[in-house]
Amino acid sequence: MNKAKAYLELTQGESDRVSSLAFHPHRVGTDCSFYEYYALRGIRVDRVEPGQVLCTFKVPPRLTDREGKLASGAIANLVDEVGGAVVFVEGLPRNVSVDMSISFLSSAKADDELEIIGRVLGRKGGYSGTNVLVKNKATGELIAEGRHSLFGKHASKM
Repeated sequence: MNKAKAYLELTQGESDRVSSLAFHPHRVGTDCSFYEYYALRGIRVDRVEPGQVLCTFKVPPRLTDREGKLASGAIANLVDEVGGAVVFVEGLPRNVSVDMSISFLSSAKADDELEIIGRVLGRKGGYSGTNVLVKNKATGELIAEGRHSLFGKHASKM
């Protein structure tokens, strides 16, 4: 228990950095939230096609763990966001995640440029299945592969 507590506790420097962040209150529909600003700032959508989204993301130091590697939670977030974006249809309510599984195959470090490819695997009624690949753009090495299932009340109108 003490090991877990020690691992999760912030150092004084980390605590000071978090305390110094200033964010205005989130206004739904007009501003990005702290979460979006922190976790997704820097992602670039390179191409959108029916059933596929291709993005580029340079790993920022803020999303690395204590070993300097892209945190697994940040990878999960990218799978969640890109998997949700590939089935998003403007004018319809956002889908909600039903299930997500991720295979962590390698690691990335700060300043590595990643290629993120989201594809729709299929749709049945309001259910959509997606696949998201996270690759090191320079080496082509597969960092992670995620399967993301989503449900949308109005998804059958897609």
